[in-house]
Amino acid sequence: MKENIKEFRDGIFSLNTRRFGKIAELMIQKIYNLNNPDSLAYDLLTCDNKKVEVKFSTVLRSCDKKITLDNMLEQVISSNLDNRMLTYEKTKSISFDCNIQQIKPKEFDILYYGCFFEDKIMICQISSSNIILDDKIMYSAHQHRGNVGEGQFHINNKTINNHLEKYLIKWLTYEELYDLFKQKNRC
Repeated sequence: MKENIKEFRDGIFSLNTRRFGKIAELMIQKIYNLNNPDSLAYDLLTCDNKKVEVKFSTVLRSCDKKITLDNMLEQVISSNLDNRMLTYEKTKSISFDCNIQQIKPKEFDILYYGCFFEDKIMICQISSSNIILDDKIMYSAHQHRGNVGEGQFHINNKTINNHLEKYLIKWLTYEELYDLFKQKNRC
């Protein structure tokens, strides 16, 4: 991987949640030529006014060890992104868990979602009704106590094949994403 692409990828993994979410949203907007929303309830609009939500997660090695005085230094050093990022191939043998959260299916028609792996990006698409109907998604409508209509699902070693088989629409490399963002907007 070229150094500028590696820096770009590492920067994406280092962004805080909101800023990372905006990168994913802009990626989907640009790839699928979607419009800005007319409401804060969803992220984007299709040309035929379908409401679109965008949710992505970075793929990181799971950390299950409890932090103690005895292992604190080791745990902090091993939490470095370079030590935790996983390629798609590594996820076949190493435990990972991506939480696709704050999903409000009644607020949108289409969900673009997926995972930023160390080596490539998985882009999936699902209708809001299928989120609830597909029991293999394992959607939980109770993300937080008292939050009515908001839920989550996980992409992990147990569920990823369902997402790949039914909802995968595109793989994207970081070089392709970098080039996409370098292109001038068409207006």
